[in-house]
Amino acid sequence: MRRRRPFVLVQLSDPHIGADWGDGDSVARLAAAVESVRALEPTPDALLLSGDVADHGLDDEYEQVRELLAPLDVPLHVFPGNHDVRGTLRRHFEVPGADSEPVQYAVDLGPLRLVVLDSTRPGEDGGELDAPRLTWLEETLAAATQIPTVVALHHHPFVTGAPAIDDIGLPADERQAFGSVVEAHPQVCRIVAGHVHRTMSAELGGRAVLTAPSTYVQARLELGAKEIELTNDPRGFAVHVLLDGELVSHVETVS
Repeated sequence: MRRRRPFVLVQLSDPHIGADWGDGDSVARLAAAVESVRALEPTPDALLLSGDVADHGLDDEYEQVRELLAPLDVPLHVFPGNHDVRGTLRRHFEVPGADSEPVQYAVDLGPLRLVVLDSTRPGEDGGELDAPRLTWLEETLAAATQIPTVVALHHHPFVTGAPAIDDIGLPADERQAFGSVVEAHPQVCRIVAGHVHRTMSAELGGRAVLTAPSTYVQARLELGAKEIELTNDPRGFAVHVLLDGELVSHVETVS
């Protein structure tokens, strides 16, 4: 039996355009990631940009991101990280909603549904999934129960074992509440995030969770560390492939 063409969703994360605190040029590194994505076969069907798009939330930073991503010529789905400014991001990427509102939406990508959940708490590095956001998620998932669904957010919804990273994650009770919502919806086949600047996998509500590496710079794995240290580990991005109703996630490195 001949298989159908796979559906490919590429996830870029944490480019931090405008940053100067890492060892390297954030613009050149995002450009290199884009070239690696362009080399994929088959051509990706959609692109997810999972937060910390800009380092300072400035107009010119977002304009530069749009220019860098333009060669991909695929539908782009963006949401904020803790470094982003909701209103400015909305204007540059045409995301609906009021400036101060969480950037949350669902989009049908054909065989796959993408549900974007805003985990940011403006002005702070740590995340938040309050009751209104989780209610929105519950209602959004309940509206389409038969389509394989990816839920995306910026902050990692699990404990990493590194206090410096977990201190800027999500509160424990909100992680648990998020897991309960996901567990009640079997169509959710993956939860994806960014924020931690390295590839990590975990489980929440019976679903696999994957964090994509940063296109800019990676964080060192050091359990028990009270400060985040950077490393020269390879940059990369995630490739989520849906084939015959099953989703597999790959992580590609960028040289």
